[in-house]
Amino acid sequence: MVTRIAFTGTHSTGKTTLIRRIEMELRATGLKVTRTPASFAAKAAELGFPKLQRQTPECTEWIISASAAAVAEATLNAEVVLIDRSAVDPLAYYLAALERTGQDPDQATVDRLTRLVQAHAATYNLLIATVLDPAIPLGDHRDRDLDYREAVDRSVHSLLNTLNLRHEQVTSADFAGNIADTLAQHIGAQAAS
Repeated sequence: MVTRIAFTGTHSTGKTTLIRRIEMELRATGLKVTRTPASFAAKAAELGFPKLQRQTPECTEWIISASAAAVAEATLNAEVVLIDRSAVDPLAYYLAALERTGQDPDQATVDRLTRLVQAHAATYNLLIATVLDPAIPLGDHRDRDLDYREAVDRSVHSLLNTLNLRHEQVTSADFAGNIADTLAQHIGAQAAS
Protein backbone atom coordinates (compact mmCIF):
# COMPACT_ATOMS: atom_id res chain seq x y z
CA MET A 1 0.00 0.00 0.00
CA VAL A 2 1.28 3.46 -0.95
CA THR A 3 1.24 6.27 1.62
CA ARG A 4 0.20 9.65 0.20
CA ILE A 5 1.27 12.74 2.12
CA ALA A 6 0.03 16.08 0.82
CA PHE A 7 1.24 19.56 1.72
CA THR A 8 -0.85 22.69 1.47
CA GLY A 9 -0.29 26.39 2.06
CA THR A 10 0.31 29.69 0.35
CA HIS A 11 3.60 30.39 -1.40
CA SER A 12 6.82 30.82 0.56
CA THR A 13 5.64 29.09 3.73
CA GLY A 14 8.27 26.33 3.70
CA LYS A 15 6.38 23.47 2.02
CA THR A 16 9.13 22.47 -0.39
CA THR A 17 11.86 22.78 2.26
CA LEU A 18 9.85 20.59 4.64
CA ILE A 19 9.13 18.06 1.88
CA ARG A 20 12.83 17.77 1.05
CA ARG A 21 13.68 17.14 4.71
CA ILE A 22 10.95 14.50 5.06
CA GLU A 23 11.96 12.89 1.77
CA MET A 24 15.56 12.61 2.94
CA GLU A 25 14.52 11.13 6.29
CA LEU A 26 12.20 8.58 4.68
CA ARG A 27 14.78 7.53 2.11
CA ALA A 28 17.23 7.00 4.97
CA THR A 29 14.83 4.37 6.36
CA GLY A 30 14.98 2.50 3.05
CA LEU A 31 11.56 3.52 1.72
CA LYS A 32 11.02 4.27 -1.96
CA VAL A 33 9.88 7.90 -1.99
CA THR A 34 8.82 10.17 -4.81
CA ARG A 35 7.32 13.61 -4.90
CA THR A 36 5.08 15.34 -7.35
CA PRO A 37 6.17 18.55 -9.06
CA ALA A 38 5.95 21.64 -6.86
CA SER A 39 3.20 23.22 -8.86
CA PHE A 40 1.23 22.69 -11.99
CA ALA A 41 0.45 26.41 -12.16
CA ALA A 42 3.51 27.09 -14.35
CA LYS A 43 2.45 24.35 -16.76
CA ALA A 44 -1.11 25.75 -16.77
CA ALA A 45 0.31 29.17 -17.69
CA GLU A 46 2.37 27.59 -20.50
CA LEU A 47 -0.85 26.10 -21.85
CA GLY A 48 -2.47 29.53 -21.79
CA PHE A 49 -4.55 29.36 -18.63
CA PRO A 50 -4.62 32.59 -16.63
CA LYS A 51 -3.18 32.09 -13.16
CA LEU A 52 -2.75 33.68 -9.75
CA GLN A 53 -5.00 36.74 -9.44
CA ARG A 54 -6.57 36.04 -12.85
CA GLN A 55 -7.13 32.33 -12.21
CA THR A 56 -10.31 30.88 -13.72
CA PRO A 57 -12.44 27.88 -12.77
CA GLU A 58 -11.08 26.02 -15.81
CA CYS A 59 -7.50 26.64 -14.72
CA THR A 60 -8.36 25.54 -11.19
CA GLU A 61 -9.92 22.31 -12.46
CA TRP A 62 -6.98 21.60 -14.75
CA ILE A 63 -4.42 22.07 -11.94
CA ILE A 64 -6.37 19.82 -9.55
CA SER A 65 -6.78 17.12 -12.21
CA ALA A 66 -3.17 17.30 -13.45
CA SER A 67 -1.89 16.99 -9.90
CA ALA A 68 -4.20 14.04 -9.21
CA ALA A 69 -2.94 12.30 -12.35
CA ALA A 70 0.68 12.88 -11.28
CA VAL A 71 -0.05 11.42 -7.85
CA ALA A 72 -1.66 8.33 -9.37
CA GLU A 73 1.32 7.87 -11.68
CA ALA A 74 3.77 8.28 -8.79
CA THR A 75 2.11 5.44 -6.89
CA LEU A 76 3.34 2.99 -9.53
CA ASN A 77 6.93 3.15 -8.32
CA ALA A 78 6.90 4.38 -4.73
CA GLU A 79 5.97 3.37 -1.22
CA VAL A 80 5.48 7.01 -0.21
CA VAL A 81 4.30 9.84 -2.46
CA LEU A 82 4.91 13.39 -1.23
CA ILE A 83 2.43 15.78 -2.85
CA ASP A 84 3.86 19.29 -3.10
CA ARG A 85 0.56 21.23 -3.22
CA SER A 86 -2.60 19.43 -2.30
CA ALA A 87 -5.88 19.65 -4.22
CA VAL A 88 -6.90 22.37 -1.74
CA ASP A 89 -4.31 24.83 -3.07
CA PRO A 90 -5.70 25.56 -6.56
CA LEU A 91 -9.17 26.22 -5.15
CA ALA A 92 -7.70 28.45 -2.43
CA TYR A 93 -5.78 30.45 -5.03
CA TYR A 94 -8.93 30.82 -7.14
CA LEU A 95 -11.06 31.96 -4.20
CA ALA A 96 -8.34 34.39 -3.10
CA ALA A 97 -8.21 35.81 -6.63
CA LEU A 98 -11.95 36.41 -6.52
CA GLU A 99 -11.66 38.02 -3.09
CA ARG A 100 -8.85 40.33 -4.22
CA THR A 101 -10.76 41.49 -7.30
CA GLY A 102 -14.03 41.89 -5.42
CA GLN A 103 -15.87 39.30 -7.48
CA ASP A 104 -18.55 37.04 -6.08
CA PRO A 105 -17.94 33.37 -6.88
CA ASP A 106 -20.51 31.42 -8.84
CA GLN A 107 -21.72 29.01 -6.16
CA ALA A 108 -22.41 26.14 -8.59
CA THR A 109 -18.84 26.42 -9.89
CA VAL A 110 -17.36 26.56 -6.39
CA ASP A 111 -19.48 23.55 -5.36
CA ARG A 112 -18.24 21.55 -8.38
CA LEU A 113 -14.61 22.44 -7.70
CA THR A 114 -15.07 21.69 -4.00
CA ARG A 115 -16.34 18.18 -4.80
CA LEU A 116 -13.25 17.65 -6.96
CA VAL A 117 -11.00 18.77 -4.09
CA GLN A 118 -12.81 16.48 -1.64
CA ALA A 119 -12.50 13.48 -3.97
CA HIS A 120 -8.75 13.91 -4.29
CA ALA A 121 -8.14 14.88 -0.67
CA ALA A 122 -9.87 11.66 0.39
CA THR A 123 -6.90 9.72 -1.02
CA TYR A 124 -4.36 11.42 1.29
CA ASN A 125 -3.10 9.48 4.28
CA LEU A 126 -1.77 12.68 5.79
CA LEU A 127 -2.36 16.35 4.97
CA ILE A 128 0.13 18.90 6.32
CA ALA A 129 -0.83 22.58 6.25
CA THR A 130 1.77 25.30 6.59
CA VAL A 131 0.83 28.56 8.27
CA LEU A 132 1.91 31.89 6.82
CA ASP A 133 4.53 33.80 8.79
CA PRO A 134 4.61 37.26 7.18
CA ALA A 135 8.09 37.81 8.63
CA ILE A 136 9.54 35.16 6.32
CA PRO A 137 10.54 36.76 3.00
CA LEU A 138 9.09 35.64 -0.29
CA GLY A 139 11.13 33.19 -2.30
CA ASP A 140 12.56 34.10 -5.69
CA HIS A 141 10.14 34.27 -8.60
CA ARG A 142 7.09 34.51 -6.33
CA ASP A 143 4.05 36.70 -6.67
CA ARG A 144 5.00 39.88 -4.82
CA ASP A 145 1.48 40.88 -3.75
CA LEU A 146 1.62 40.23 0.00
CA ASP A 147 -2.11 40.88 0.43
CA TYR A 148 -2.85 38.17 -2.15
CA ARG A 149 -0.46 35.82 -0.36
CA GLU A 150 -2.38 36.43 2.88
CA ALA A 151 -5.72 35.94 1.08
CA VAL A 152 -4.51 32.55 -0.18
CA ASP A 153 -3.44 31.58 3.34
CA ARG A 154 -6.89 32.52 4.68
CA SER A 155 -8.56 30.56 1.87
CA VAL A 156 -6.43 27.46 2.48
CA HIS A 157 -7.23 27.32 6.19
CA SER A 158 -10.88 28.22 5.65
CA LEU A 159 -11.25 25.38 3.14
CA LEU A 160 -9.51 22.90 5.44
CA ASN A 161 -12.00 23.75 8.19
CA THR A 162 -15.09 24.12 5.99
CA LEU A 163 -14.42 20.82 4.23
CA ASN A 164 -13.52 19.20 7.55
CA LEU A 165 -10.26 17.85 6.14
CA ARG A 166 -8.16 16.21 8.82
CA HIS A 167 -4.73 17.84 8.75
CA GLU A 168 -1.64 18.64 10.76
CA GLN A 169 -0.72 22.31 10.97
CA VAL A 170 2.95 23.37 11.01
CA THR A 171 4.45 26.81 11.53
CA SER A 172 7.86 28.15 10.64
CA ALA A 173 8.81 27.66 14.30
CA ASP A 174 8.14 23.93 13.87
CA PHE A 175 10.70 23.79 11.05
CA ALA A 176 13.43 24.81 13.47
CA GLY A 177 12.62 21.83 15.64
CA ASN A 178 12.42 18.21 14.70
CA ILE A 179 9.11 18.29 12.82
CA ALA A 180 10.59 16.65 9.73
CA ASP A 181 12.27 13.95 11.82
CA THR A 182 9.12 13.32 13.84
CA LEU A 183 6.89 13.16 10.77
CA ALA A 184 9.36 10.93 8.95
CA GLN A 185 9.39 8.48 11.88
CA HIS A 186 5.58 8.51 12.04
CA ILE A 187 5.24 8.02 8.28
CA GLY A 188 7.96 5.38 8.19
CA ALA A 189 6.20 3.39 10.90
CA GLN A 190 2.86 3.78 9.11
CA ALA A 191 4.29 2.73 5.75
CA ALA A 192 6.09 -0.27 7.26
CA SER A 193 2.88 -1.62 8.83
